[in-house]
Amino acid sequence: MSVEVVTFGCRLNAAESEVIRREAERAGFADTVVVNTCAVTAEAVRQARQTIRALRRERPQAKIVVTGCAAQTEPDTFAAMPETDGVLGNAEKLDSATWRQVRAFGVADAPKTLVNDIMAVRQTAAHLIEGFAGRARAFVQVQNGCDHRCTFCIIPYGRGNSRSVAMGAVIDDVRRLVANGYGEVVLTGVDVTSYGADLPGAPKLGTLVRQVLKHVPELKRLRLSSIDSVEADRALIDAFADDARLMPHLHLSLQAGDDLILKRMKRRHTRRDAVIFCETLRRLRPGMVFGADIIAGFPTETEAMFKNSLDLIDDCGLTHLHVFPFSPRPGTPAARMPQLDRAVVKQRARRLRARGAVMLRRHLDAEIGRERSVLVESSGQGRTEQFTRVLLAAPETPGSLVTRHIAGHDGKQLLAA
Repeated sequence: MSVEVVTFGCRLNAAESEVIRREAERAGFADTVVVNTCAVTAEAVRQARQTIRALRRERPQAKIVVTGCAAQTEPDTFAAMPETDGVLGNAEKLDSATWRQVRAFGVADAPKTLVNDIMAVRQTAAHLIEGFAGRARAFVQVQNGCDHRCTFCIIPYGRGNSRSVAMGAVIDDVRRLVANGYGEVVLTGVDVTSYGADLPGAPKLGTLVRQVLKHVPELKRLRLSSIDSVEADRALIDAFADDARLMPHLHLSLQAGDDLILKRMKRRHTRRDAVIFCETLRRLRPGMVFGADIIAGFPTETEAMFKNSLDLIDDCGLTHLHVFPFSPRPGTPAARMPQLDRAVVKQRARRLRARGAVMLRRHLDAEIGRERSVLVESSGQGRTEQFTRVLLAAPETPGSLVTRHIAGHDGKQLLAA
């Protein structure tokens, strides 16, 4: 075995893991496991540490290198682990020169950490990825970092400030991946709706989406990763109505449904903004499906405030929920706010998930009897245009697009005839 990458967290990490594998192999690493961590919650950091310990037990002779957002924000935590041979920062993990430099990781008296100031990074380059091992869809990084400072979020300190990939480079990446057989491409980043602000002419995400669809006509399906709806420009909104190849699914960074909590989170939208956005998209693109991130038990959240978040699921018609019990991250303002009892936080998370399960079932019910285009993710399952999971009746080739009749569901996924 040469280089294995264990990936936690977002789609951007998934895209970067391919670069990590390539650069580590080019630098001559062998029998090496790279753990590409996530820092979005304390639980994500705990899982990374647990995985590192398990990897060392399973692979006592392998070199273990830790990188990603948790390594950037907590380098000393991972460097102190006896199971770890080296720690790389988020900028360093993508740099070919760095990988050649850290060949000494694990050697006695060699430095164990190479993590520099992520805030000093000013550019994000395209990485010319040829493919994604074991994945049916391809991910193209269009942006990195975040200029916002939500009070609960540690990610800007792991990713740095917002910076965009040049539009031509994005188009070239998409064209290359489509030529390599990918039927679906996902545009991803940390705050993708901030795309272009640092580029000449300050193009918006909507312009990028339209240019990709125009210049790569052979692309069958284009999808966006999580977006901040209040930043969505008109060209992006209209693109959903104008081109069926832009998938009718968006995952929204909503976080809460109460205006005072949103203000304390230092979010940039109101509850009404979120509802209007979903109504507008559904009017322009009937059948549009939304997912969302929602935090349960944010500091100072009362039962009435929580109910506003619970009701937002119905008011926005949210189908695919990611529920996060609030996790205080050291160094963030929210960690210094009055905290709720953990039992209350967990109970509210359960209630959000239960409401989400009801909404998912409602969506699944409405899909019965329809014909859907399915991207096959494994031989036995795939995803519709709306990102709804489908259990296939017979094995299909991963990566292929097949049209199937939806015969039923099991409460969690659709069942194809």
